Amino acid sequence: MAIFECNYKSIIPLRRKQLGIFESLRDDIVKGVYKSGALLPSEDTLARQYSVSRPTIAKVYNQLQDKGYIKKTRGYGSQVIHENKQTTYTIGLLLPGSGESEIFTTINDQILKFSRKNHLNCLWEGATASNAEIRKAQIEHFCDDYISQRVDAILFSPLERLPDSDEINLRIFKKIIHAHIPLVLIDRGIKAQPELGGYDIIWLDNLSAGDVMATLLIKNGCETIHYFYRPDSANSVDVRLLGVRQAVLRHQLPFTEDNTYCGDPADIEFIKTIKIVPGKTGIICANDSTAAVLLSSLEKINIKPTSDCLICGYDNMKYAQYLKYPLTSYLQPCEEMANISLELAIRRIKNPHYIPMTVSIKGKVIERESTTFCSPTSS
Repeated sequence: MAIFECNYKSIIPLRRKQLGIFESLRDDIVKGVYKSGALLPSEDTLARQYSVSRPTIAKVYNQLQDKGYIKKTRGYGSQVIHENKQTTYTIGLLLPGSGESEIFTTINDQILKFSRKNHLNCLWEGATASNAEIRKAQIEHFCDDYISQRVDAILFSPLERLPDSDEINLRIFKKIIHAHIPLVLIDRGIKAQPELGGYDIIWLDNLSAGDVMATLLIKNGCETIHYFYRPDSANSVDVRLLGVRQAVLRHQLPFTEDNTYCGDPADIEFIKTIKIVPGKTGIICANDSTAAVLLSSLEKINIKPTSDCLICGYDNMKYAQYLKYPLTSYLQPCEEMANISLELAIRRIKNPHYIPMTVSIKGKVIERESTTFCSPTSS
């Protein structure tokens, strides 16, 4: 009786190589390297090129035929039948926060990668402003320019931290909707929720993000939780506040209007109004930039972070880990947000009557020293 042994160590690499050849040929067909009607190289030719057996190439060609990319005809060859109907879409970017936060730098970079890979033409004029007033002056101009060019879709991150940002955002929003251009909001919604047309939103699951941070501070010994944010912040900040409140109340701790502070973290007189119970207080800041300034202001009034109070923020800015008190922060999945925003835009371009979608994605806490008491302090 003959005994046959199966050498898996040789079979697995061969299957991987076969898959690699299939994917390479398929991509070349889709990209138009092999146009419809063209003949692929003979099985013998390709076998020599890839240093594999002819039956391996035959299996690859059978796969391509099964998937509808080619048609094999005996005595003629393997002919491409895939029609490359690739369409290039033009996307206008209105991301005025690019000059303010690193998260938009990451989003911009990922949009660029996605657009190159998927043959999108992205217009970047509305993604280069540096400060709030410049963003305010330019944003409507760029919006009008995109509309006049009849772009296929617009990605818009609403303005924040300006007294009239809500009014400007709503005006821009209405212009885009009335022009019947597909719209995707990134990172933030419109505060005065308009009942207009179909549009999609991709942002952080801010309710969960607020809940997670409050839960962390409570677990680390805080019995009083405050929430600190700047005036005219985006509505995502409001949603985080709701998450903080629900977590605190779930732990049967008090949380009222006295636990929310809206002001300038550099305003020492305002900072003095924050009620700190030494060794028992945690402060959740709406973002890292606010937290960084607040850490400095608290020290100026002799309140010591990690001794008297714990502090955390959002966005995981690069400098967060290098502060005097390395800052615990909530990392946003910016690359995923960028990818999904473009996928939503393409989806709505292809069918403007799709049901509007709100996509909320979770990030993760990057825990550092600012949320751990250095030594127990009795109240």
